[in-house]
Amino acid sequence: MAKRIGVLFGMEDTFPWALMEAITSRSEGEIEGVAVELSALRDDAEIPYALIFDRISHEVEFYRVFLKTAVARGVDVVNNPFWVSSDDKFFDNVIAEAAGVAVPKTVLLPQKDYPPRTEGKSFRNLKPIDWDQVFEYLGFPIFMKPAYGGGWRDVHKCVDRESFFAAYAQTRDLSMMAQEAIDFSSYYRCYVLGRARVRVMHYDPRVPHEERYRTEHLERDVEMEKRVERDAVTLCNALGYDLNTVEFAVRDATPYAIDFMNAAPDADLASVGRANFDWVISNMADVLIERVRNPKPFQATGNWPAIMQQRKPART
Repeated sequence: MAKRIGVLFGMEDTFPWALMEAITSRSEGEIEGVAVELSALRDDAEIPYALIFDRISHEVEFYRVFLKTAVARGVDVVNNPFWVSSDDKFFDNVIAEAAGVAVPKTVLLPQKDYPPRTEGKSFRNLKPIDWDQVFEYLGFPIFMKPAYGGGWRDVHKCVDRESFFAAYAQTRDLSMMAQEAIDFSSYYRCYVLGRARVRVMHYDPRVPHEERYRTEHLERDVEMEKRVERDAVTLCNALGYDLNTVEFAVRDATPYAIDFMNAAPDADLASVGRANFDWVISNMADVLIERVRNPKPFQATGNWPAIMQQRKPART
């Protein structure tokens, strides 16, 4: 009987079905790619998959609990639901810098509104913010974005103090980061699969979503592509992601890692284009098939603990 790789997904259509077909065909039927099926979950339920590929649990808490249960039962899950649950973008910046990958200067901000079930007395450890110090460190313009977030939701570009405080007032009880803006000359988005296979793509976040990969007119910089490929692999090994996208903004010949916590990145045919889509389908299928054929012990996270032990002094 064929082993099964279950794909857990939401509203997307082109990617999951093509991936399931590729898993079955590229393994010559040895492993079957199927859609995960579940309902109310009994605590003694069997979970009939060798591996589950997760595309949606970051949006659905029920699925996240299910996936952690699957791991406890010996099912391999990509990406690791325990690590995805605990990771955040500010922490990732700290790890990146320790790993020698350039990142923008960043400040973590207290939540603007009280989180549920808290009040003023809950924050007796919190001191007033020295905003002048924050602005001097970052400079304007500043990007404000959630430490937990994606899809460009709740991202604000602030050009001065007035626009900064207007944006901060809209952030509710989200944990926000303020980050220096990188005035870039070129921009790259990299798929990283299995912490080794990399697809480096020119990308322009300044244009409408459907046009961001249409950069055929740009000249290639082979040496810069090698640099961002190396940095992308470094980050995914550090953080333990087996599927991720890593974005780099290049300023003064230095690639700055802008966004690299994307456990379920966009892979829709209409947005990434045929060539990128086909690459991700075939390579992701091969990575998952290899994991089923050669299982590895559960790994709680990447190699960041060792990196932090060897870290260099913080930037001054």
